[in-house]
Amino acid sequence: MQFLVFGLELLSSLRNMESELQPRFNGRFLAVSKGRSVSVKAVFLYYPRVGMKIICKLTQCCFLRAHPLFFWFWSFHHRMALALCPQVLCSLGGWLSLYISFCHLNKHRSYEWSCRLVTFTHGILSIGLSAYIGFIDGPWPFTHPGSPNTPLQVHVLCLTLGYFIFDLGWCIYFQSEGPLMLAHHTLSILGIIMALVLGESGTEVNAVLFGSEITNPLLQMRWFLRETGHYHSFTGDVVDFLFVALFTGVRIGVGARLLFCEMVSPKPKWFVKVGGVAMYAVSWCFMFSIWRFAWRKSIKKYHAWRSRLSEERQQKHNGHLKTH
Repeated sequence: MQFLVFGLELLSSLRNMESELQPRFNGRFLAVSKGRSVSVKAVFLYYPRVGMKIICKLTQCCFLRAHPLFFWFWSFHHRMALALCPQVLCSLGGWLSLYISFCHLNKHRSYEWSCRLVTFTHGILSIGLSAYIGFIDGPWPFTHPGSPNTPLQVHVLCLTLGYFIFDLGWCIYFQSEGPLMLAHHTLSILGIIMALVLGESGTEVNAVLFGSEITNPLLQMRWFLRETGHYHSFTGDVVDFLFVALFTGVRIGVGARLLFCEMVSPKPKWFVKVGGVAMYAVSWCFMFSIWRFAWRKSIKKYHAWRSRLSEERQQKHNGHLKTH
């Protein structure tokens, strides 16, 4: 309806300009009696002042109708430039400095080792902060989705946004991740920016951050165990079990409940709900890969147990162990 009103006002302005400008054209370019109209090229070529007047009229008409949107963009730029952008840039600089420090401290290690140390640090920090916001500071995301952002939520989102920008740039530069992980990082960045720009829905975005990062330290521990040669041990099995259990229970189970509350609530914007569906779909894509990994590892463990059991039976002869 707003666009229709804008179109009608623009058409009315053009007609008024036509009635004002027609007497200024000679018969070479405008023959009113024959119903012919002057071309735009001819107006700007032979009558530049008239062309500039048309541009000024159109600009005035568009601005008078679209000024609320203009001032919204100005407000967004003002807020981002004065408050949010410095926080995000400081966060990005902090994570980059931490990465450089890890690279200097671990010169005998790969760049991925240092990057995963940064990821592990962010995972622990974001879990603690998002848990404090969700369980103590509030509001509760299952009952108050779409609520205005609190100052603490804004600080945590800016901190996390700087990390995701760093990690996405690192993954693209070193080409270490597949399309699914890049899509997850991109959706996370867009979701955080959306919550910061709107000034609301930080409650559910913080809850999604908690659910996404709660399995991150375990994933990094698994990688470090593989790099140091301690993965095929009892510790590695415990890490894998906790990772699969938390991912299934929190990101899939609790995530489904959070998505349902988000969809039935009238407060969040429709594009916020679309973003929630996209993030949950990405979680399911990860879940299929994790379940396949868990199934293959379980089958491998079962066969190893059967093989070890058969070896123990073969070592026994008439109730006595074979001599070595």
